[in-house]
Amino acid sequence: MPPKPWKVISSAKDRSYRVFSLRTDRAVSPRTGKAHNFFILESSPWVNVIPLTPGDEVVLVRQYRHGIRAVTLEIPGGLVEDHDTPEAAAERELYEETGYQASEMIPLGSVHPNPAIQNNLCYTFVARDVFPAGSQHQDEKEDIEILLRPLEQIPRLIREGEITHSLVLAAFYRFFMEYRPGSMTSPSS
Repeated sequence: MPPKPWKVISSAKDRSYRVFSLRTDRAVSPRTGKAHNFFILESSPWVNVIPLTPGDEVVLVRQYRHGIRAVTLEIPGGLVEDHDTPEAAAERELYEETGYQASEMIPLGSVHPNPAIQNNLCYTFVARDVFPAGSQHQDEKEDIEILLRPLEQIPRLIREGEITHSLVLAAFYRFFMEYRPGSMTSPSS
């Protein structure tokens, strides 16, 4: 018998922080009839951007991540603000983190970052034909280095553990499922 949705009997926000809120739900298992508490991180949606130059180089960002206390290699990304669409947030994050703009933003879809404890989505966009349009506009908590790497090197960077951020891996997986290397107009068959 397939699993069924659980009946939520109460839900309360516990605390709110800048980038997420903590919510406690009490829900009843349809299988056992017992009630349990669940703790959910509520967050605005996120965006990831795969920025590609006309020469098929990817604009990557290297930055320190406090969660793992290490520097990571990623693609630009961030929060979708209340007044933004995911595409507008992708354009903003690309420009703020790298100083690049895109000729076109192509949506690749979305994923649930961690549906066991989070309620948000992460949208991924491919930014085509990106070009330097100004300087970075980092906030006080960012220290971002920009690197360009050929698109063909991305699988190696993932295999060798240079790129480890799971949402970045999901973005590149989706990208390589949809497009043949060197072709942004023809989905792979």
